[in-house]
Amino acid sequence: MITSRTRGAAAVLGAAVVLGLTACSSGQTSSPAGAGSAAPVSGKISLTYLQKQGDQQYFIDEAEGAKAKAAELGIDLKMVNLGSDANKTVSEVQSAIAQKSNGLIIVVPDPAVGPQVVKTAGDAGVTLLTSDDQVCADNPDPTTCDKSKLVPRIGFSGQQMGAEVGKRAAEEFKKAGWNAADTRIISAWKQDVTVCGDRVKAAKEAFSSGAGADVKNIDVATDNTPTGAQDKIAATLTANRGVKNWVIWGCNDENVQGGVTALQNAGLSPDNIIGVGLGAYLACKNWGSGAPSGMKASLFISGRDIGALAVQTMYDKLKNGKEMPAEAFAPTKMVDAATWQAAGVKCS
Repeated sequence: MITSRTRGAAAVLGAAVVLGLTACSSGQTSSPAGAGSAAPVSGKISLTYLQKQGDQQYFIDEAEGAKAKAAELGIDLKMVNLGSDANKTVSEVQSAIAQKSNGLIIVVPDPAVGPQVVKTAGDAGVTLLTSDDQVCADNPDPTTCDKSKLVPRIGFSGQQMGAEVGKRAAEEFKKAGWNAADTRIISAWKQDVTVCGDRVKAAKEAFSSGAGADVKNIDVATDNTPTGAQDKIAATLTANRGVKNWVIWGCNDENVQGGVTALQNAGLSPDNIIGVGLGAYLACKNWGSGAPSGMKASLFISGRDIGALAVQTMYDKLKNGKEMPAEAFAPTKMVDAATWQAAGVKCS
């Protein structure tokens, strides 16, 4: 969510930061890629928040949180839905710069466009911050990026979220009393998105340590949408017809919802499915219907918190010259059919 002329920085993990709401963050010794070095803005601040898949409930919530925080701080905020179009990303960044935005906050549809976004904003001297997904200043693949070149990010800890998902899946597996030989795990995610890989890896590790059994895992590459996941997982089921029980997790609720739908369409009972989502905005639709579902739980992540935290972070940088953290994280909470309403989950 930040871009600037400054691109060098060493990230030192461990500091904590409070930016309008409770959050964890990693500190740094100097400004990271895109952090900006211009003098603080004296007048009204103008920001552009560019989101991928802006019609998804999570990102709708994120936009609402950003707008509320901008109104509170007196910021002129423009929201832009990039959809899944990498080309639109570059043109909209250029447009925001031409319209004199002081700062850009962005969720890129494709991390490969990251270096061009960073350069475009940096050449214009506009501060850049990313939310949700990682962006590298000089590498289209953030997973292999030098940490000093990662643009500061507001989001959730992929490792922490994945660990919570894997832990809950292990609890459900043990409660079900399933035999490992009759069970398979599906890990579904868009495999070029860094934060998705972090989540899935942590889920695998947490499940392995908590389940007390060695269950075979099947990785399924998806586009992070329900229909995309459903199609890919349906094909996986065709190749594994003899499996009795299935555990499924992924990068987001979309992957798990698509997987649960594919499994149930294939004739599996909800009793033979353990789906643990990430987001809860789709999972709650299953629970709200009152019908049995293979979606057993989901980690509730609030897009509103991320939107608000991103705007606050950018404001602090532009108005007060406060250095942005390399990463800042919002809290999460596991919910299920009995607890989602009390937790404040909004269904999409």
